[in-house]
Amino acid sequence: MSEASDLFANRLRPVLAKTKLSLVEKKMFGGIGFMLSGNMLIGTTAKGDLLVRVDPDRINEPLSKPGAYQMHMGPRAMTGFIAVDETGTPDDAALKDWIAYAMTYVKTLPAK
Repeated sequence: MSEASDLFANRLRPVLAKTKLSLVEKKMFGGIGFMLSGNMLIGTTAKGDLLVRVDPDRINEPLSKPGAYQMHMGPRAMTGFIAVDETGTPDDAALKDWIAYAMTYVKTLPAK
């Protein structure tokens, strides 16, 4: 795990705490993932960007937002995940919006 990932997670944790969701924190993808009912909701990337779970059938919508880009694991695109750089996460309000966006999809998934 990287220092950039840890720093972003430190910024993300208080915002997630305000949601009052029962989340489990896990190290994953070289960053930190926050799981809801066993499904990844949101997290950090190794380079310190936000990792967001999205509906793979509607991926163009979040990719059109500032700072959003397709997440890759090596050369492969990660289906159902996007990343958002600092231009798309300037403040807590933006983080809340991304959390809410991810929640809309993750709540449709069966618990693991």
